[in-house]
Amino acid sequence: MKLFWITCLGIFSVAATANNLPQLIPQIKPAVVAIALYNPTGSPRLKLIGSGFVVAPGNQIVTNHHVVSKLPDESKNERYVVLSGHGQVPVVHPILSRKNDPIHDLAVLKITATLPALKLADSEYTPEGTALAFTGYPITGVLGLYPATHQSTLSAVTPIAIPQDNSKTLNPKTLRQLQQPFMVYQLDGTAYPGNSGSALYRQEDGVVVAVINMVLVKGSREAVLSDPSGIAYAIPVVHLHQLLAQP
Repeated sequence: MKLFWITCLGIFSVAATANNLPQLIPQIKPAVVAIALYNPTGSPRLKLIGSGFVVAPGNQIVTNHHVVSKLPDESKNERYVVLSGHGQVPVVHPILSRKNDPIHDLAVLKITATLPALKLADSEYTPEGTALAFTGYPITGVLGLYPATHQSTLSAVTPIAIPQDNSKTLNPKTLRQLQQPFMVYQLDGTAYPGNSGSALYRQEDGVVVAVINMVLVKGSREAVLSDPSGIAYAIPVVHLHQLLAQP
């Protein structure tokens, strides 16, 4: 009888976590933003290039470094901007300053407005098997600012770079990762290039545990694959905490 009740409680716990997501998503969306390249004379003027999310005190935007690493065309007065809001008429926020962490592919952008912020987990690694979700712009907002949410499970905590059998497969980025290895999250959910910079959060409470990354990690662990897999990766928030603490 005792075993029966334990089993029932376990099933109820899993179901309760899954049922949290419909109530959680409306709370997450106001803190989800898009990163865009603004060209005042272009058509269209705004080109969405990635996702991001707001953290405390509400004027800091987290995304991937590679999303904002390309130099804008100054001859066209191009510049990076943050887009908030919902639908076809986004609110455009100029970027005042930014912090960069190219090694972990993270960037923190500062804007003037104060937006709803997501809570970050502490620096401990999230247990494998945790039910997670991420919300962002998988096709970079072709139809406007309508963020999409995908469910995922944390499959493994794994090194970003794996030893290569053949020196011909090595490149400068892989060598740096082998010399300075760090752990990343491997997920069983599929993310797309526009999801880069999305918050990966617990379905249980919406607390952010990592930042989705579709370039830095896939370019190293999946370099030997001819076709992309259905696996996604994310950078744990321990590295984000370190970047946020910088002056």
